[in-house]
Amino acid sequence: MNEEKLTRVSKKARLESRGKIITFICIAVMVIAAVSILYFVISKGLSTFFINKVSFWDFISGKDWNPTKTDAAGNALVGALPMIIGSFAVTLLAACISAPLAIGAAIFMVEISPRFGKKVLQPVIELLVGIPSVVYGFIGLSVIVPFIREHIAGSGFGIAAATVVLTVMILPTVTSLSVDAIKAVPRHYREASLALGATRWQTIWRVVLRSSRAGILTAVVFGMARAFGEALAVQMVIGNSAVIPTSLFEPASTLTSILTMGMGNTVMGTLDNNILWSLAMVLLAMSLFFIIIIRFIGRRRKAK
Repeated sequence: MNEEKLTRVSKKARLESRGKIITFICIAVMVIAAVSILYFVISKGLSTFFINKVSFWDFISGKDWNPTKTDAAGNALVGALPMIIGSFAVTLLAACISAPLAIGAAIFMVEISPRFGKKVLQPVIELLVGIPSVVYGFIGLSVIVPFIREHIAGSGFGIAAATVVLTVMILPTVTSLSVDAIKAVPRHYREASLALGATRWQTIWRVVLRSSRAGILTAVVFGMARAFGEALAVQMVIGNSAVIPTSLFEPASTLTSILTMGMGNTVMGTLDNNILWSLAMVLLAMSLFFIIIIRFIGRRRKAK
């Protein structure tokens, strides 16, 4: 009997040790992959400044983008400011438009009509999440761009068209995360508010939204991170003109649009290729910045 128990214990111990080893291997692969990507992008991006001797300040603040040419002083025209401004413009505008819509939809799905929201709105949101970005871009190219050109101003390509496309793309993501944040509010918060004589809207506004504020902010920042890194859909509707836009209806460009257009047309090791890796490094830095914000908001929510 004792021998059987010892055999079972030894088998469980071996299974547990195998599980730990497999888990460790999986985590190690993920860490190695993340570190390798960071090292590769950063090393390639810094080559522009250490090997090609391009000034970092000229790269960040320059307004002219034409890596194949130089100015009168012999400096390469690699100013990334137009793309940085374009990326932030479409991201912030898309977040400002999608956030109220997403929060309103989440409130309706959780607090006002949960049955209708679960049966109708939830499948619609899941469907929007699963649509490929190229489909969004093609719809924007076929519908939004002609509409802006015919009824508003300009050629139709520009920040306005890209903002509309990105708003629709990140709306389901922000909505889903906002729904989870509102559902996480304890039920007794609502019951206590209603017991004190508050109306349903007062309870939603002063209790539910305030309690889920950190989660909703995380949802918005997560949506902004996705919008900032979107490439194909934006490239199809923004116009891809590397100039600082003076209007929402003029062609512009983003970091991702320039990357997708130029990476396949350059030779590894040349300035044209290294400067694109520098754009990728800026994009990676902004993505890490968004991740840090999300983790900071999450820690504050746990502390409360």
